[in-house]
Amino acid sequence: MDIDEEKVDEAVLALLYLTLHDEGRAWKSFDWEAMNRLHEKGLIENPVGKAKSVLFTEKGLEESKHLFQRLFTKHS
Repeated sequence: MDIDEEKVDEAVLALLYLTLHDEGRAWKSFDWEAMNRLHEKGLIENPVGKAKSVLFTEKGLEESKHLFQRLFTKHS
């Protein structure tokens, strides 16, 4: 199966928004490769560490909200 990693990254970023808490943190319970790609793109801080959550960058939080709305909200 040929996986489109860009689409996976968009979905993970959107789902991170679903777990948003403490003004910019999200639970990091997603695939490590996807999380590392999001870090490399400058959308989240380094996900490696003992913390169970990851900090969004300003750009990442904005993009996460946009993707969440586009992918998971109903449009009239």
